[in-house]
Amino acid sequence: MRWEEFAAFAGDGEERYESTIDLDLSLLSKPKDYYRILEVKYDANEECIRSNYIRLALKWHPDKKKGEDCSTSRFQEINEAYKVLSDPAKKRAYDREILPQIQDYNFIDYLNRHKGLILTCNGLGIR
Repeated sequence: MRWEEFAAFAGDGEERYESTIDLDLSLLSKPKDYYRILEVKYDANEECIRSNYIRLALKWHPDKKKGEDCSTSRFQEINEAYKVLSDPAKKRAYDREILPQIQDYNFIDYLNRHKGLILTCNGLGIR
């Protein structure tokens, strides 16, 4: 059975329903980890964030990497991350709301993030 015959067959006597479901697929995607984009630790201060932003912005500037298509999107990600992490109010909101969603990381990331606390507790004999 060809497609035209199938469409004629399926269309006979059936009502057609239009979908009223509006899916926002952006909600399904994982939020961006701005700390990882700027290559800083989660407890980095403003000076460290700024210096890494300048370094990465110079490295990924589209004028510097004219042949690469991904440089523009990477540069925009770096700017977006810096806008959020450089503003104290936006950074607090990001840390409170978005960061817990990102924290479904693997065991190595968990150990790296909580290394100081783990070493301190083990040094005190707390298990």
